[in-house]
Amino acid sequence: MLKIALPAVALMALVTTPAFALEVTKTTTVAASPDKVWKTIGGFCGIGDWHPVVEKCALSKKGDKEERTLSLKGGGTIVEQEQSRDDKKMDYTYTILSGPLPVEDYKSTIMVEKDGSGSKVTWTGNFKAKGAPDDKAKEAIAGVYEAGLKGIADKAK
Repeated sequence: MLKIALPAVALMALVTTPAFALEVTKTTTVAASPDKVWKTIGGFCGIGDWHPVVEKCALSKKGDKEERTLSLKGGGTIVEQEQSRDDKKMDYTYTILSGPLPVEDYKSTIMVEKDGSGSKVTWTGNFKAKGAPDDKAKEAIAGVYEAGLKGIADKAK
C-alpha cells in the first residue's frame, strides 16, 4: 500500500504546483554617483523621463498604492502599481496590472548600488509567460530592461 501511496502523493504535488516563474535580471554600470542615478530614476513616474519607449507617464493613486499608466511610443498602454519603495536603499518594486507584454503575475524590482566610483543599476523581474513561449516572454522583458538601463546610463551622466 505504501508503495502505491508515495508515487500518488508525488504526482499530486506536481499537478497542484503552479508553473515556475521565469526570471530576467539585467544590470548596467553608470559613471555617476548612486544619489545622482537614483534622482534620475526618480519617483515612480520618473520612467517617463528615461525609458526610450515611454511617451508619457500618468501617476494616480489606488488606496495607498501609486499606479502609473505608461503610454508607449507607437501605441499601447501599460498600467503598473508600486508595491514597495525604499529611498534609503534606493530600490522600488512594482507589478504590472495590465498591458501588451506577453507576461502575467509580473513583479519587478529596480535598484541602485555603489560600484567603485560609480553605480550599478539592477533590474530584476519574475513572471509567467502569457500567450507566448517562455523564451519569447523572457526576450521581451530583457529588451525592456536593456533599453531602460541604457536610457538611465545616458540620462545620469
